[in-house]
Amino acid sequence: MMKEVKFVCRELDCGNPVAESGGPLVEDGKRRVILDRCYGNEYSIRHCDFIREPGVCIGRNYHQVTCSESVRLVDGAGLCSGRVEVKSNQSWASVCEADFDRQDAEVVCGELGCGAPAALQGGLYGEGEGQTWDKEFQCKGKESLLLDCDTSDRKHNICLPGNAVGLTCSEPDDVRLVGGGSRCAGGVEWYDQGEWRTVGAEDWDVAAVVCRQLGCGSTVSVLPGDTTRGFRVDCYGSESSLRECSRTYDLLPGLTVICSESVRLVDGAGLCSGRVEVKSNQSWASVCEADFDQQDAEVVCGELGCGAPAALQGGLYGEGEGQTWDKEFQCKGKETLLLDCDTSDRENNTCLPGNAVGLTCSEPDYVRLVGGGSRCAGGVERYDQGEWRTVGAEDWDKTRTNVAAVVCRQLGCGSTVSALPGNTTRGNNIICYGSEPSLRDCYRMYDILPGLTVICSDLLVQPDISLTDSMGGVSRGHQGPEVFRDYSFTITCSTQPQYPGGSFLLTFTGSNRTQAQPAINHSAAFLFPAADDSHQGNYRCVYENYVFSHNFSSESELLSLTITASPLPAFIIRHVVVLLILLTAITTSYLYYKPTRRQKRVNRVSSMDLYGNAMEMVSLSSRAEAGPGEERAAQGME
Repeated sequence: MMKEVKFVCRELDCGNPVAESGGPLVEDGKRRVILDRCYGNEYSIRHCDFIREPGVCIGRNYHQVTCSESVRLVDGAGLCSGRVEVKSNQSWASVCEADFDRQDAEVVCGELGCGAPAALQGGLYGEGEGQTWDKEFQCKGKESLLLDCDTSDRKHNICLPGNAVGLTCSEPDDVRLVGGGSRCAGGVEWYDQGEWRTVGAEDWDVAAVVCRQLGCGSTVSVLPGDTTRGFRVDCYGSESSLRECSRTYDLLPGLTVICSESVRLVDGAGLCSGRVEVKSNQSWASVCEADFDQQDAEVVCGELGCGAPAALQGGLYGEGEGQTWDKEFQCKGKETLLLDCDTSDRENNTCLPGNAVGLTCSEPDYVRLVGGGSRCAGGVERYDQGEWRTVGAEDWDKTRTNVAAVVCRQLGCGSTVSALPGNTTRGNNIICYGSEPSLRDCYRMYDILPGLTVICSDLLVQPDISLTDSMGGVSRGHQGPEVFRDYSFTITCSTQPQYPGGSFLLTFTGSNRTQAQPAINHSAAFLFPAADDSHQGNYRCVYENYVFSHNFSSESELLSLTITASPLPAFIIRHVVVLLILLTAITTSYLYYKPTRRQKRVNRVSSMDLYGNAMEMVSLSSRAEAGPGEERAAQGME
C-alpha cells in the first residue's frame, strides 16, 4: 500500500510518506472508493486503478497517511533513498553536496522514518530539474525536522553539475524475526502504532523483502506460523522494505522465515540464481570467479535450499556495485554454510571486470506429479513442513495453466499439455503468473481448493537405440559402431514400460526413409540382411503413443553407423562356419554312440553321410557367392 500512499503525498505536494495506518472513520455509510493499485510510473493518483462500489466503507479500509511535508527523496530505489529535495516557496529544490553533511542526513533519515544514513554523495541519484536550495544546513543531528535546523548563507552562489546531493538511509528497524535463535530466522513481526505485531502472508515475496531489509541474505525457507494474529502483507518481492508493500487488515497465519544470513544470490531470475555475494563487515561483497569453484557452489546451493549447481560463470549476472570479497574459498562440498569453509589469501589483489561470479542452482526437488505413470504427469504435490501436500488452483483456465507452466518448467518436463482439476479438495491454493522458475516463487493461499492434475509435453521417457549382429560383423570405431559390408545387422529400439502400446519409427538422417513397427514388449527390432554403403549414416528411434487423449513422442540419441570393408570375404566366413558345424556334428555323433564294431560301422556310415551333406552345402554356398561365369566354369570342371 505504500506505493499508493506515496502518490497521495505527491498529489498533495507533501513530500515523502512517513507513516501509514488504519484509523476510525468520521462518517460511515458513504459510497466507497478503493485505490486498488499504483504501478509507480503514474503522473497523478488519478491514473491509478480504482474500484468504485456501492455499500458501506468499513473502518479497516480507511487509511491514515502522514507525509514529510518539507523534504523528500526522489529517483531512488525505495522510500529511504534518492536525491534530497527541500520545499521552498511551494516548489521543490535540490540541495548542493557542499551544503549538506552527515548530521543533516541523520535528520532527514529520521524525519522520513528511515534508519541511519548509509551513503551520502553528490550526483548519486542524478540532477534535479528545478532550482537549487540557496542555504547551507547546519543541523546538530537531533532535530525532528530538517527545516528546524539552523541555516546560513551559502559560501558559493552556484552548485556545479553532478553535485546535487543523493542520500541512502538504511531501512528502519521496524521489522524483526523472533523465536528462531538468530536475527535472521523466526516469526515476522512489524512495529506498527507503538507495538510489535505479527505479519501474515501467503508467499515467498514477503520473505524475500524481510531478508533484504534485515540484511540477511537470501530466503532459505518460508513456513506458516501457528498464530492467526497476523495482518496481511502482499509484496512483489523487489521492495527494499516491508512498508513499501501492500498491507490489509485481513488476519492470516503468521509467517516464519529463515534467511541465509551470510550469503545471497542477486539479480537472478529466481531464488536459486544470481550473482554470489558474501556479507563482510555489515556490507555485501561480490566474489571473484577465480576464488570460487564447483565445491564452493555446492555449499552455497545447499545453504539456500536449492538443488545442485547447474551453471557457474564470471559475469553471468552482472557486476556488483560494492567491494569484492578478498579471500579464496576452499570448500570441500560438505559444509552446511559457506562461511564454515576454509579460506586463503587471494593470489591476485584485483578482480577484473566481468569476473564477479554468477551461480545458477537447479530448483529443489520439492514438487512432484503423482498417479500419472510418468514423472511428467499426475496430481501436483509440494513438499511442505515435512510432508507431501496436494496443490490446488482456482477453477479458471488461466490460473490453472499458469501454475501448470511453472510445475512443468521446474520439473524439466517441457511445456503444458493440459491442466485439469483433480478429484481431491485437500489442496492449498497456489497462484502464479506463469513465468516463475519454481513453485515457491508463486503466491500461496490458505484456502482449500480442488487438487490440480498436470500433463507436460515431455511425458514419455527417452527411448534407447542399440546395434547388434549375429555374425561378428560389428566393431567399435573412432566415430562409433562399424559394420562390415555384406553382413547383416539389427537396430533395436526400446523404452521403459510406462504405457501399453505405441509404435517405433526408425529414422535415417539425411533422407525421408523411415521404418515403423509396433512396440511389442516396449521394443521393436529392425533387421538389415546385408550392409552396403547406403546404410551408412545417423539413425534415431522415435517412440510414439496416444495417452491422455493426446499424441506424445520421444526421440532417442543419434546412432552414427559406418560401413567398412570386411577383412575376409563373406563367403569364406560362411564356409568356415559350415565346417565348424560339421566338426561339431561329427564329434557329437562319435561320443554319443557306443563303440561296438557294428555301431562303429553305422557311425562311420552316418558320419560319411553327414560329411557328404556338409560338402554339398559348401558347394551350394560357393555357387551362390560366385557370379554366373564362375558357376559355369565350376560346372565344366565337374
